[in-house]
Amino acid sequence: MSEPTGKYSITMPRDVAEAAKVRSGPSGLSAYVAAAVARQIERDNLNEVIQVAEAEHGPITDEEIQSVRDQLHRARSEQARSGADAA
Repeated sequence: MSEPTGKYSITMPRDVAEAAKVRSGPSGLSAYVAAAVARQIERDNLNEVIQVAEAEHGPITDEEIQSVRDQLHRARSEQARSGADAA
C-alpha cells in the first residue's frame, strides 16, 4: 500500500522543469520529483550521520575513503563474476 499523498505547489526554473518532464516518462513528473526529493532527504540524513561520526571520531581521511571505495569495487567485481558464473 502506498503512502498518502498531498498536493503542493512548487517553483523551479523552467529549464529544470522541462528537463524533468522529459525524463519522468510514464510515471509522471510528480513521481519523478518525489523520488528526487526522497534522494535528497537520504543524502541530508547521511550528512548528519557523518557529522556526528566525525565529531565523535575525527574527520574521515582521504585514505579511509579510498579504502572503502576499493572494497566496494572488489565486492561489485566479485558479485559480477559470480553472477556470470551462475548464468
